[in-house]
Amino acid sequence: MTVARILRQKGSGEIASIAPSKSVADAAAMLSEKRIGALIVSGDGRKVDGILSERDVVRWLGREGAGCLSRVVADVMTAKVMTCTPSDDVQEIMQRMTEGRFRHMPVLEEGKLVGVISIGDVVKYRMGQLEHETEALADMIKGY
Repeated sequence: MTVARILRQKGSGEIASIAPSKSVADAAAMLSEKRIGALIVSGDGRKVDGILSERDVVRWLGREGAGCLSRVVADVMTAKVMTCTPSDDVQEIMQRMTEGRFRHMPVLEEGKLVGVISIGDVVKYRMGQLEHETEALADMIKGY
């Protein structure tokens, strides 16, 4: 069970990203419009400069109030980003996300951004697996 399977299940959706020079207000508007919890911060759309999550915005709102909305994303983002590759094991990724207490992880292949997975994506994938296993066991018990 690899991250590549989750990416295939999600489909080839757009990777929501924002330039580090954009304002936090722009980022908040994008998060709201797209109904997502994080944006990849990237100057070129291929390299990950950081990640900006709802938690980052709330943390800065708590520190500075609404004034933080005029800051640039680079000031507010999480610069030390945990990433994974398509070949990484889903169980390991779930553990890393849980232990690190973060919900979004960029997926890199040969250093290039190829996707983003969320804890919701991981849980949905795992639930599908468990449902399939349960059905298989029920069929075995029934003698199919």
